[in-house]
Amino acid sequence: MEGFCDECSDGLVKYNYNFNIPKIKKFTAAFEYNNKIAPAIFIMKDSICGNAPYALGTALAERIKSVGIQADFIVPVPMYHENLNNRGFNQAELIAKEVGRILDIQVRTDIVTKNRKTRPQKELSKAQRKVNLRGAFSVADKSEVKNKHILIIDDVCTTGSTLFEIANLLINCGTADIFCACACKTPELKRGDFNEPL
Repeated sequence: MEGFCDECSDGLVKYNYNFNIPKIKKFTAAFEYNNKIAPAIFIMKDSICGNAPYALGTALAERIKSVGIQADFIVPVPMYHENLNNRGFNQAELIAKEVGRILDIQVRTDIVTKNRKTRPQKELSKAQRKVNLRGAFSVADKSEVKNKHILIIDDVCTTGSTLFEIANLLINCGTADIFCACACKTPELKRGDFNEPL
């Protein structure tokens, strides 16, 4: 696979499941998250980056094209400004820019902002996830999203709670359709439907 070394490519598993999230018209991912794809994610999040955004973005763009997703623009899942300043970049944005370049779709980082710091969703129970994300995101200008078809991109999807929260916000602002695509989807809940927080 383009951008991945031969050793890594041999163990990559293409995502081939249905994962349904309320408010989202279609969800897809490039890979199933496993110990072969994990180093690319860790390297990127540890500020080493290398060619991980290119490799992941290229694979995700191919997947998005293959499932027929079309959007007016891409919104990467935003980071809280303090976290962004500490890391120096948003890994979801790096992947999104690569996808946008390949598919010729504009990437908008000014649409959705994260208003406060939250705990990692994977550390929380179902009930805690909803409280953790409540009011965490906002839309800068509702007129920018009204009647639009928007593709939200993130690096890894675990439970889908973050994508649901952003999608719900955008739908309430008048967005026509929401699509979501992630570089990786964890094996948990890979089949069936998203469990909406209590």
